[in-house]
Amino acid sequence: MAYLMSFKWLKDYMPRSLYGRAALILILPVITVQLAVSIVFIQRHFEGVTEQMTRSIALELQFLIDEVNDAPDLTAALAVVAQVAEPLELATVLPAADVPNESSKRWLDLTGGTVDRMLRANLAQLGPVVLPNNRRAELWFETDHGPMMVSFSRGRVSASNPHQLLVWMVVLGVFMTCISYIYLRNQLRPITRLAKAATEYGRGRVVTYYPSGANEVRAAGTAFLDMRNRIERQTQTRTMMLSGVSHDLRTPLTRLRLGLGMLDGDDVEPLVRDVDDMQGLLDAFLDFARGDAEGEAEPSDPIALAEQILADAARMGQAVHAGTLDRGADEDVRIAMRPMAMRRAVENLIGNALRYGAEARFSVFVTPKAVVFCVEDDGPGIPADQREDAVRPFTRLDPARNQDRGTGVGLGLAIVEDIARAHGGVLRLGDSADLGGLKAEVVLGR
Repeated sequence: MAYLMSFKWLKDYMPRSLYGRAALILILPVITVQLAVSIVFIQRHFEGVTEQMTRSIALELQFLIDEVNDAPDLTAALAVVAQVAEPLELATVLPAADVPNESSKRWLDLTGGTVDRMLRANLAQLGPVVLPNNRRAELWFETDHGPMMVSFSRGRVSASNPHQLLVWMVVLGVFMTCISYIYLRNQLRPITRLAKAATEYGRGRVVTYYPSGANEVRAAGTAFLDMRNRIERQTQTRTMMLSGVSHDLRTPLTRLRLGLGMLDGDDVEPLVRDVDDMQGLLDAFLDFARGDAEGEAEPSDPIALAEQILADAARMGQAVHAGTLDRGADEDVRIAMRPMAMRRAVENLIGNALRYGAEARFSVFVTPKAVVFCVEDDGPGIPADQREDAVRPFTRLDPARNQDRGTGVGLGLAIVEDIARAHGGVLRLGDSADLGGLKAEVVLGR
């Protein structure tokens, strides 16, 4: 009961889009008003008019029946019919044949029930009442001279053309709804433009956007532009700062390497290795700082990019096997992405796979809604409860294990996730069913 009273069940039946909900807001009140007017006006006004008109003709019919019953024989009754029914415009058949067994009317007859009810309330001898259409009414009576059928114009007992009100209500309701929807669409268009600009920026693409619409929408658009500009400035500042630091430190590191190269002795080799480790740390910091700032998004073929990465890995002697390269139903598959950034993301995944495993497999799957870059390895993998921590910057899940495998600082997966988010995608970590190690997937929407 509490669930029903909370109206949460309505969410399953509500439109998901803003335009759909706006249309529902427009149409629902119009339909409600039309139903209310129809019930109040038609049921009250038209029924009242119908009752009054039916009482009037019931008096004429009762007079005709009384005169027919007072006639001594059928011949006299027929003469009475000619004298009374014809001036009253009542088509009469006496005696009538083929008397129907029951009354009938059309299901869409709005006033047929009222006509039948009022006639039976005022005419005791009334038999079946047949209302075949909205033009004629046929009534059967039991008289002293046999069954009598009387027909007359339906307009004498019902208000003429009650459906015209419904037609006008529907036509005007549809017309006003269309006008309102056009106006509301113009009010919703700035919101959809803002949503599109935010979505494109989430995918790493900066599109031209100018705030417009109502004051509240303009305020939201201005806030979005301020946020976007602030993020751009912070990203540029971060990139310039780390690039400058990396550039400034490369020179002394180079001098150290040259100086160590001129020395002899067993103690020199550990020092050279430390210098190389520092150089690797600087490169990792610079890759993380660049993030999604490398290049502009452009239509690119993910299968061609995968083939280049596999060719370079084979040339470098890396144990990377080509998995499935599936274009799906499209022969010419192109998605908007930064090729250099995506290449760096995939190479980071391959580097991690080869660091902790003996072999890696790289696959690409193209579906109607997404493109998936998948790297699998035969290493120890990452436990499910540690995968969320694995993508955090500067997080090393097992420092002891990494000591013999390089100088990683916990930025590999963080860089991949940053690049995936910059493309509007996501990084997913799982278990490889075939190789038994880690399965990393970069999923980009199409």
